[in-house]
Amino acid sequence: MFAQILVAAGMLAVLTMAPGPDMAVVARQAVSGGRSDGLRTVVGVAAGLLLWGLLAVIGLAALLAASATAFTVVKFAGAGYLVYLGVRALLNSRRPEPTVVHGPAERGGNPWMTGAVTNALNPKIAVFYVSLLPTLSPPQLSPQVGMALLVLTHVVLTVAWLGGFVFLLNVARAFFARPVVRRWMERITGGVLIAFGVRVATARP
Repeated sequence: MFAQILVAAGMLAVLTMAPGPDMAVVARQAVSGGRSDGLRTVVGVAAGLLLWGLLAVIGLAALLAASATAFTVVKFAGAGYLVYLGVRALLNSRRPEPTVVHGPAERGGNPWMTGAVTNALNPKIAVFYVSLLPTLSPPQLSPQVGMALLVLTHVVLTVAWLGGFVFLLNVARAFFARPVVRRWMERITGGVLIAFGVRVATARP
């Protein structure tokens, strides 16, 4: 069983490190608001994963994954939120001197909420948990226990990966603090978030 868990953790690690909306959101918050905002965004991302994990364990995520209407509603809500964040970043990049010290609202909203909502409105996580995790779950464990174990593993890996990413950005904070660099980072992350929003909107169950 231990070997099966290690294999599952390895697969989850590879999927966790793949660039996605979470990394774009964390990067924007870390660059605009510093390490504290970046880490709070990571915690929000983890909360979103735990929410989907809980729904998957009790079976509601399977219902969402199987319902085309429910999937479409959540999909477009999530896509709209990502596009909103992207447009907000692009508009912020047009400021001559972006404000980064007067409060969360001027840095892009509540970091924790941004991370949590980004994941809570991503139906692909529900599909991922319902379709992939059961195949990775050790057969020696009950389906519910196996799913819960893998969800927690995924959350831990996500926090470690994104948290390390935040600390890496913080090491180069002097570089990112330059107004020109900050504006270009806003533009890049804004464009990436809009692209991910379009990708989510066109995704199929």
